This record gives sequence, structure tokens and C-alpha cells, in this order.
Amino acid sequence: MDYSGIKTPAYVVHEDLIRRNCEVLRYVEEQTGAHILLAQKAFSMYALYPLIGRYISGTTASGLHEARLGYEEMGKENHIFSPAYRPEEMDEILEICDHIIFNSFNQWEKFRDKAAARGRSCGIRINPECSTQEHGIYDPCAYGSRLGVTAENFRGDMLDGIEGLHFHTLCEQNSDALETTLKAVEAKFGQYMHKMKWINFGGGHHITRSDYDIDKLIQLIRHVKETYNAEVYLEPGEAVALNAGYLVTTVMEIVENGNKTAILDASAACHMPDVLEMPYRPAVIGAGEKGEKKYSYTLSSVTCLAGDIIGEYSFDEPLKEGDRLVFCDMAIYSMVKNNTFNGINLPDIDIARENGSIEVWKSFGYEDFKMRL
Repeated sequence: MDYSGIKTPAYVVHEDLIRRNCEVLRYVEEQTGAHILLAQKAFSMYALYPLIGRYISGTTASGLHEARLGYEEMGKENHIFSPAYRPEEMDEILEICDHIIFNSFNQWEKFRDKAAARGRSCGIRINPECSTQEHGIYDPCAYGSRLGVTAENFRGDMLDGIEGLHFHTLCEQNSDALETTLKAVEAKFGQYMHKMKWINFGGGHHITRSDYDIDKLIQLIRHVKETYNAEVYLEPGEAVALNAGYLVTTVMEIVENGNKTAILDASAACHMPDVLEMPYRPAVIGAGEKGEKKYSYTLSSVTCLAGDIIGEYSFDEPLKEGDRLVFCDMAIYSMVKNNTFNGINLPDIDIARENGSIEVWKSFGYEDFKMRL
């Protein structure tokens, strides 16, 4: 697609790619009867919620504001989990959420009467203590994790009113990691799963990735449904918008100090924080690894942070002021985590429509920076 006519920096989310991902997710629902929910913590671009809602069962939230967004903009099943709920927010949560997941039996005891009075379906998050990933910052099963009840601390005597169990242990993983996790869940909590109406597999499932083993996922869902006579929920966030969006940026300056650095109007720290937090090196269309092509550059930004480095890249031709660079897979964990450090403007949010047009959905300015302070 030709991005030369748009103002940069800009996130450009492609409607047809969102639809393609959602078609895969709907296939899983159709083959298993599972309920798939959009985890809004990864992708909250509500302009596309009507489209997404035509394919999956609803949304899940990490707090009141996400819950309100899902309720108002998709209006289907609306689940919520939080490590601890604010008492002053619980009445509104119970008004708009049909499934409430508690992180501890203390939280459950605190709010159980209110939840029962509203007839909401309540669950407990469990921690199977089974790590299948290397990113400690994203591992809910790491030693000392605050997320979920371990088998040692599980209260089988406090399940009256609890209808479901929830586990979330994965991060950008295939179904083999789910299979390993599920074995640990059954070994430690199987006796309680027979008493549940639903089991929630959480998120981190890269279902729409090209190498994802969907057949194994279907097998695992069917196993749980048939073994425990329970409904199954999944909460992918990235899978809904995986590889469906780009960050388009412009080269503003080339600086030479031992190596060549291209200063862009986009920032890792401000506009793609996971690049520094994960960390990882996002792909750029037409670029290679450092030294792979003839001309190598460090890609950086206009912020004052010396470490605001996106990565090392190489190109067939020298970069020059005004060139456009396009970063891939920038729909997920970008808009939901970006910030205005240094007063840097937030990127536009554009929608690439299926008819080939690009629509500016939102644009930001000084007031958006000021209102956050």
C-alpha cells in the first residue's frame, strides 16, 4: 500500500487483515463451541470493534475502563479480571460485566454477596506454577507471582458460588505450551474442574500466527469440554490484530558519530514501548539485519533518551531526509501503551479500508499532552 500521502508518525491498521485474523478465530469457535474474547489490553481500537464482534464472542478487561469500553463499543460478553478490585468501582463492574474473575479467595469473600445479588458468574484465577516461556516480566508463573491462587493456597471449602477457573500463563506461544500448561492445571486442580461451569484458558495464544497448530488447540478445547462438561473461554489479544497494523514514520535527520543514525519522527519509548520492554527488534519493510544490505543505520528518535533506540537495520540505498519507513506488527501493544514523554506527539491512528482508502480515525495534538499532566 502507498503510505506516501499520510501524515507521520501514524499507526495504520488494515481492516482486511483484522477480518482475516477474526475469520481464523471464528473457525476455532465453530469447531469447538469455545467462546473467544478480545483481550483489550493488547488492542483497544474500538473503531474496529463492530467488525471484530461479528466474528468472536466478546471482550475481556483488566479494569473498569476497559470493561466500559467493551460494554459500550462491542456489547457482547464482557469479562473482567483484576489482581484487586477497588470497592468504589465494584457496583459499576457488576452492572456491565457478566463474568467476574477474582485473584484470591480474600477478594472473592469481599465481594461475593454483591456479585451473588447481581447474578454474575464468578471465577477464581489459579496459578499452575508451570512456566513455559523465557520472558520473566510476562511470566505469571514465576516464583513469587502475585497472579493466581496456587494449589497450596486453594480453598476447596470456599467454592460455593464459584462457577469457573481461570488460568493465564502464556505469552505469544503455540498450542504446545498450552498443552504443557493444561497438564499441570489438571494435575493440580482437576478435582475442582469437575465442579465448574466454565474453564478460561486466558490469553497469550498466537492463534493467527502462520505456524500455529490450530488442530492441537481444537483438540485441547474439546478435551476439556468433554472431560469436565464445562464451557471453555480463550482471551487472545494479539491474535486478533497480529500483523494487521504498521507504524509509518519519516526520516528527519542522519547523524554520524562512529556509525550512522537515522533520527525518525517515531520513538520506541513513546510509540512502541514493547521494543524496549520486551525487548525486540521490529521488522521494517524493505530493510535487513545490520550489514546484510549495503547501507547500515541505527534507527532512533527525537526524544532526549539516549537509549531510545529501535534497532540496527540495513538498506539497499542510503537513507535521506524525508524517506518513509514502515514498521511491521504495530497494531498490538502500541496504542494501548504509548505515551507523550518529552511532549512528543502521539501518532495518528489511521484505518486502511478494504476498498484501498486510508482514513484518519484520530489525530492528536498539544491538548492531548496537556490533559495527561
